[in-house]
Amino acid sequence: MNFPENLYYTKDHEWVRVEGDTAFIGITDFAQHELGDIVYVDIASKGKTVPQHEVFGTVEAVKTVSDLFMPVSGEVLELNPALDSSPELVNSDAYGEGWMIKVKLTNPSELDGLMKVDAYKELVH
Repeated sequence: MNFPENLYYTKDHEWVRVEGDTAFIGITDFAQHELGDIVYVDIASKGKTVPQHEVFGTVEAVKTVSDLFMPVSGEVLELNPALDSSPELVNSDAYGEGWMIKVKLTNPSELDGLMKVDAYKELVH
């Protein structure tokens, strides 16, 4: 299983990659593995400011639907357009082409409350 060092992680298995005041958000390799084959990603929060811990969308796998929780407060700037036609990118490249949303951080200090890679590894092992 893949655990990139440069990301922040949540107990709900989302990851955050920060670039300046922008963050890319998706679900972890562990989460996609647990869900199985992802068939649909539903995110209707583009243009909205979503508070930390609120639901920003859902991911649908063959056998289940799971809520996606916002790891940090932010304005949703962009949805990953590739997921409309290829939701399986979340399975094949969870930390790269399978990112879900890009947000403008509204409270960067919230990153301090997220897990670094070692803490996340402990959570899932």
